[in-house]
Amino acid sequence: MKARKATIHRATRETDITLSLNLDGTGRVAVDTGLPFLDHMLELFAKHGLLDLTIRARGDLAVDYHHTVEDLGLTLGEALDRALGGRAGIVRCGHAYVPMDDALARAVVDLGGRPYLVWEFDTRARKIMAFDLALLREFALALTVKGRLNLHVAQFYGRDPHHAYEAAFKAMGRALAAAARRDPRVKGVPSSKGTL
Repeated sequence: MKARKATIHRATRETDITLSLNLDGTGRVAVDTGLPFLDHMLELFAKHGLLDLTIRARGDLAVDYHHTVEDLGLTLGEALDRALGGRAGIVRCGHAYVPMDDALARAVVDLGGRPYLVWEFDTRARKIMAFDLALLREFALALTVKGRLNLHVAQFYGRDPHHAYEAAFKAMGRALAAAARRDPRVKGVPSSKGTL
């Protein structure tokens, strides 16, 4: 079977990102974005999705974290789209519920080619240390657009914001792994239209 891998280098005046993704990995992760909380979330996403993920990102963090976070979503989405190729033989949809102590999150993914994001969190926290949690929605939105996927993430409850987002990123990884899984019963693309 053809390897489902992609390496992307994205360089702008604001960021310089090199990212390698293997959809059929074992959860080997090496992430360095300059943003420790984001590194942690991406590590959880890849580890629980059994993705091999390597990221080296440099951005204008002295200006704002926004450029780096959004560009990482764009780069990961592009790598995902390339690694999936024509998307033939995949399950297409997947979901996962993940608890993390007091928090419970659900993620649902459809790799049907239509970008859409629903991002609902119960926690009212705005920051973890210096990291603006609203940026994680920007990351997810960029991921859905470039990755051509439908993503619904909901955190049902949980007081600790770290636990809430940790549960969500673990669920996202697991849901993506379920959706991207190959199924020998699927002939061509999993769509009644015959194309994705």
